[in-house]
Amino acid sequence: MNPQSAKRSLAHLCKRKVPVFLWGPPGIGKSSIVAQIAKEEGIAFIDLRLSLLDPTDLRGIPFFNAKNDTAIWAPPAFLPDGTQERGILFLDELNTAAPMVQASAYQLILDRKIGEYLLPDGWAIVAAGNRESDRGVVFRMAAPLANRFVHLEMEANVEDWRVWAIGAQIDPSIIAYISHRPDALFVFNSDSRSFATPRTWQYVNDIMASQPEDDLVYAMVSGAIGEELAASYLGFRMVASQLPDLDAIMDGACTEIPTDPSALHILSTALSMRVNEYTGSKKLNNLIVYTLKMPGEFAVMIIQDLRARKIELDHLDGWPLWMRQFNTLLR
Repeated sequence: MNPQSAKRSLAHLCKRKVPVFLWGPPGIGKSSIVAQIAKEEGIAFIDLRLSLLDPTDLRGIPFFNAKNDTAIWAPPAFLPDGTQERGILFLDELNTAAPMVQASAYQLILDRKIGEYLLPDGWAIVAAGNRESDRGVVFRMAAPLANRFVHLEMEANVEDWRVWAIGAQIDPSIIAYISHRPDALFVFNSDSRSFATPRTWQYVNDIMASQPEDDLVYAMVSGAIGEELAASYLGFRMVASQLPDLDAIMDGACTEIPTDPSALHILSTALSMRVNEYTGSKKLNNLIVYTLKMPGEFAVMIIQDLRARKIELDHLDGWPLWMRQFNTLLR
């Protein structure tokens, strides 16, 4: 299941308060998707890492009530206390928690209560974890606990990641590189400390944004995504110096088209990221006219990005000509 499908499924199930377990390899954005749902719905979000808890932490601590000579459980402060009516309680890394911790979650997940504590009505439960095939430290989930969830499995998806990356203003050279080499988005290698995932590509973005000295760049990037991909990406990035001036293109003052495919990938991404809802019709038309001279696959790449972001193009003078030239390439 791609991230967008997983997100839509989660949104439906959270509204019905159906417990969900989201499976997937490390670093593909499982927790980010759950947090996005909460943010978009305007509800609370609590991220609880069960692997860091002891069995008694979830159930609470018993204490003696002298008034009626009974022992009662004091619920932990990290669980929702009802001050926020709606929210998502996210039990991350559930299957990396010790079996006794998982067992203490049974009642909370199924009955929405544990000990003296009752989960507020407006709260949904979502759990997540890595698969056993990902070679992480996981404990096999007991059948009674597994049966308490709807299970969704999420995989990395280049198209979904690209849409997110453009909106997040990720470095155009990174977006272009992943478009050029889709296999580089997720390269799981359990034998290496550093490997490429959507999360570690975001680290690369932060590394490049920090403008490190030249002698540090390779070591820092390889520390995020591994040596082989670091060399490949940095070589690809060097082509960016051959790009024509982006502002001149948007102003209609530049007609130069690079011939190197790597440069065309970076240029296509950079141009589409220059456009937002405030870009004027004149600059948009200049961009459309410029793409008429580009190889079809790159012209279409730009237009598909703009369409995905709901940028209106039909009113532009150059649009009919663009459609006649490239319409058959659109999908």
